[in-house]
Amino acid sequence: MKKRSKAVRYNKWGYIFLIPFFLVYIVFQLIPLFTTIYNSFFENYRSGLTQIGPNFVGLENYKTLFSGGDIWQYAKNTMVMWLMCFIPQILLSLILGAWFSDVRLRLKGSRFFKTAIYLPNLIMASAFSMLFFTLFSEGGPINSLLLQIGLIDEPFKFFSHVWSSRSLIAFMNLLMWFGNTTILLMAGMMGIDTSLFEAAEVDGATSTQTFFKITLPLLRPILVYVMVTSLIGGLQMFDVPQILTDGSGEPMRSTMTLIMFLNKHLYSKNYGMAGALSVILFIITAILSLVVFKVTGNDKRKA
Repeated sequence: MKKRSKAVRYNKWGYIFLIPFFLVYIVFQLIPLFTTIYNSFFENYRSGLTQIGPNFVGLENYKTLFSGGDIWQYAKNTMVMWLMCFIPQILLSLILGAWFSDVRLRLKGSRFFKTAIYLPNLIMASAFSMLFFTLFSEGGPINSLLLQIGLIDEPFKFFSHVWSSRSLIAFMNLLMWFGNTTILLMAGMMGIDTSLFEAAEVDGATSTQTFFKITLPLLRPILVYVMVTSLIGGLQMFDVPQILTDGSGEPMRSTMTLIMFLNKHLYSKNYGMAGALSVILFIITAILSLVVFKVTGNDKRKA
């Protein structure tokens, strides 16, 4: 009994140390979540200097969002730019992770290169966006270089064409986040038992066979984590396209993302529509995350 009571006394400190986490979670996560859902059922906006609402309107905000058709276009823009970033990002990160984690290569200066590829993740998106805006403007260095080598006859308007604008946004997100993805995948690769690679080498397996038959299957939990977090980050894409297009989503609203659309409602103080759009984003994120788990098979518990 004494040992049991002593264990109980020690256990209470664990719960005490968890209190700050639960307080922060409730104040900054749960309360805003339920408040957003609550506000989505009200008409609450400002027309000039007149405040309209809050008036209960039920599902009218949701009907307005889906009836306009804009939300589908912005969702498509968001997913297209995320895929343009994520696919090359995961391929590049897998290659770099396999390269740096392979002890047989004995790479010199690997610590320096690991630090270098992670550094872009520490740069603010606003600074990155202003740099690219300067580089790819009509009178910028990129156009000057292309003119000098004769690839173009007149300055190319990168920010006036749909796919060039999307490509630049995707490329910037790739540069900012591939270092973080590489570090995560590298950590997963270094956690794989080296005896498996040695056994494969003894059996005559090539590097390609070892990678696809051993490394990738054992990396699946990390890959799923990377995919889900990248998907959530992609749906929240805001800073880079917002700064590059000054919030307009041009050309032809092809770079307008869901969060930029949400920001417009918040800026105009239309809290009812902003709340409804936030709830839709929450549901989309949850559904896509579940789809990822289903497709990758991580929802199946192994005995």
